[in-house]
Amino acid sequence: MARVCLFDVNETLLDLGALDPHFERAFGDAGVRRVWFLQLLQSALVATVTGAYSDFGQVGEAALEMVAERQGVQLTDEDRDLILGGMRELPPHPEVAESLERLRDAGLRLATLTNSTQQVAEAQMDSSGLRGYFEQILSADMVRRLKPAPEPYRMAAESLEVEVQSVRLIAAHAWDVAGSLRAGCAAAFVARPGMVLDPLVERPDVVGVDLSEVANRILEVEAG
Repeated sequence: MARVCLFDVNETLLDLGALDPHFERAFGDAGVRRVWFLQLLQSALVATVTGAYSDFGQVGEAALEMVAERQGVQLTDEDRDLILGGMRELPPHPEVAESLERLRDAGLRLATLTNSTQQVAEAQMDSSGLRGYFEQILSADMVRRLKPAPEPYRMAAESLEVEVQSVRLIAAHAWDVAGSLRAGCAAAFVARPGMVLDPLVERPDVVGVDLSEVANRILEVEAG
């Protein structure tokens, strides 16, 4: 059984939709926010696969410049600051706090593992009001390898002083689920709108439409 629940942060716990007004202002289309985050993830994956490293904030800024060029938009410094700075102040999805409380009250250990830098991760947890649920806030930047490379998951297990098999990574991203499973963790998938699992990857034993449903299933698995 996986007695440590390790949570991805962006989109899994926190709602990137809060950035939509900034993208509407800068691009005239709030939907560009999704294009930007997909470009950010693609750029991060390319860097990881090719053995390069830039921190997640640098990748996010570069992805924003790529999207602006593609869209023919000249971003102002204010636009950049609002979008990139807004990542530090994202609100949690509505069901998150209650779900975390149930898992913690059941005796499970909770921590986060994000590709964001430690500074951003700490700011996000403070701003969202979720810090108190977690015993550790961990960043892949600590090992200079972004998820889904195996090093961040193994680092998290080491930091939490457990075997990697005792960790369950909970994420709304198929690539994060794949990375954690292949690093030896258990996993749980939060199937938020538009998110689907990769059919080429082993299906995790816990899947739910939101964190509340995922928490219910985790508690069933742990009880069994």
